[in-house]
Amino acid sequence: MPKQKIDNKKDKTYSVVSLFAGCGGLDLGFVGDFNSLNKKFDKRNFNVVWANDIDKNACLTFEKNLKTPIVCGDITKILQNAYPDLLSPKMPETADVVVGGFPCQSFSLAGLRKGFNDRRGVLYQSMVETVRRLKPAIFIAENVKGLLSVDNGEAIEIIKKDFAALDYDVDYRLFHVADFGVPENRERVIIIGTDNKRKLPKFNFPEATTAGKRMPLSEAIGDLEDIKEGGVENHFWSKAKFFAGTQGNSFVNKDKIGPTMRAEHHGNIEFHWNKKRRLSAREAARIQSFPDDFIFYPSTSSAYKQIGNAVPPVFAWHIAKEVENYLNKNLQLN
Repeated sequence: MPKQKIDNKKDKTYSVVSLFAGCGGLDLGFVGDFNSLNKKFDKRNFNVVWANDIDKNACLTFEKNLKTPIVCGDITKILQNAYPDLLSPKMPETADVVVGGFPCQSFSLAGLRKGFNDRRGVLYQSMVETVRRLKPAIFIAENVKGLLSVDNGEAIEIIKKDFAALDYDVDYRLFHVADFGVPENRERVIIIGTDNKRKLPKFNFPEATTAGKRMPLSEAIGDLEDIKEGGVENHFWSKAKFFAGTQGNSFVNKDKIGPTMRAEHHGNIEFHWNKKRRLSAREAARIQSFPDDFIFYPSTSSAYKQIGNAVPPVFAWHIAKEVENYLNKNLQLN
């Protein structure tokens, strides 16, 4: 009897370099093995070998929850080797995957939309440089919906062109995270590039998983309504008073998905439907699909910011699942 060919592809663990990692929402999605919103999200075959962010509090949260070292510093200086003896571990010379949610404030519809006229608007170039150095099989970048309309659509085309110049096939799609089981009104652009030199086929973006049925807040956070402040981890809330007509000064609807969790709320996170208080940091984390055992440090105000800046882990998990299937099918193993 001829020997059966053994397919080892499913056993392959892919190395990930993560830029602008924040508290680790995107990374958690790629690692998997967590429970969120009464569902289990299986382990994915990715290993975050190097991560970076500039925010010290986000780095603290990342390291404590993901149990993975993160380099806290300015990525532009790291790439210039400005402080080689101070940062550890060193960025590897290669990686299978590069991921990153480069800063979005310059492109946000809720912000001033300075685009490339803001330093944060050109930080994507650090991701371009990282891809150039590491030559991953695939890269995944995340940003806000507003990126698509900045400069009448020229911004996204410039970004695509810069990545494509590295000989990558680049495509993007706009997603609503509520279509993947995240109880939040959040639209995000996912940019994916695959290495042309490896002759990889076109990447197929994941399709919606909820078939039009979105999770209402009553299901997502209803059990937290009557729990006293501090009764569970991060269940503390802003005491900012109500100011009619300003951002965040509205009441969420328990029968609908939640509003977009924002990083720059300045205490003005939306009020609970009971009209007694604002949403707690734990409720905000639930709305962003973080598991309850994912703890944010060191304060409630910092937790709000980290949550608002994050990629929802459940949405990231679905992206990671498609990326893993793609690599298993198309990447030749040594």
